[in-house]
Amino acid sequence: MSLVSVATLKEYLTEIGANTGSDTELQNMLNRVEAVVAEFLGFPKPSSSTTTAQLSQTTYTLYFDAPTDSDRTVLQLNVKPINSVASVHSDVLRVYGSDTALTLSNIEIDSINGRLIIKPSKPDTFYRGFRANKVVCNAGFASAPPALEHAICVLCSHLQRAKQSQGKETMALAGISVNLSSRVIPEEAKQVLWQFRMPRSIL
Repeated sequence: MSLVSVATLKEYLTEIGANTGSDTELQNMLNRVEAVVAEFLGFPKPSSSTTTAQLSQTTYTLYFDAPTDSDRTVLQLNVKPINSVASVHSDVLRVYGSDTALTLSNIEIDSINGRLIIKPSKPDTFYRGFRANKVVCNAGFASAPPALEHAICVLCSHLQRAKQSQGKETMALAGISVNLSSRVIPEEAKQVLWQFRMPRSIL
């Protein structure tokens, strides 16, 4: 199920109004657009899927080579917001046994910025090595922040209105050839989405 409801999307499609005939079509569009936005923002693939990124909260199994260069007590994840952490292992041998599990109570979760931070004076550390750090966590949105909701609706309404001219560069109106806008994410939506990009992603 999408983060944005069909009812909310209809606020941007006033020509549809209360008509429910297109609800299933609009819901399918929301599902697809949210997957596209998740890919655009750099969300990784969740543990349960190898094909589709998603915005809504789900479980991730993530691997990282090293903590940040400036501070070995900080591990930057490639997803946010972080809702909870089930386990963290730091193991250069990549066995991830119980003896390499970090104590979760020794780790602070910076949910908004997607970081795990070992508390001061704690013995745990993040090692450096190929896939040395394994994190199992729940991340993503339980509900869409208003700005994200707006960007999704702007993109969906843009695509919905462009259906009749999909794949065309021009069309004739009253005998006049009219150039059509490109089928890309509207600049208004891009400007809003920028704040939700994943760490290390480039828009």
